[in-house]
Amino acid sequence: KVSRAWWDSHGQNFETHLELVTELDHVMSTLLDDLQDRGLLEHTLVITLAEFGRTPSINASLGRDHFASAWSASLSGCGVVGGSVYGKTDENGNTVADYQIGAGELFATIYEAVGVSHHKDYYLGSRPVPLTNPGTKPVKEVLA
Repeated sequence: KVSRAWWDSHGQNFETHLELVTELDHVMSTLLDDLQDRGLLEHTLVITLAEFGRTPSINASLGRDHFASAWSASLSGCGVVGGSVYGKTDENGNTVADYQIGAGELFATIYEAVGVSHHKDYYLGSRPVPLTNPGTKPVKEVLA
């Protein structure tokens, strides 16, 4: 169980993340091992992400601030190629240098992994609700 309600590390980033990441690493590895051992990982998608990244530079409070220019997500199970990496920032982490994607491509990849068509309109009453914008494509390179 991850018992943290926040990861907001505007101050004391290194001390805070040493504790947070250690806890998350233990919980995630236990979860993924358990799902694998039970034969459930191929039918379960485990996602870790946030709505933004963190600045590459350290602020005056020894923390990192919100940063929308680059962020990470991890997907495990459900046909995701284990250990795959997609995208890269420049050497300073300020901009995406290779294979930039947006939220639409991320969610198209998630939908593809779990077998949901992101091209189809779903309906709320009689109102069509598209899952992604037209032309959005999943990142096939990370899917088996």
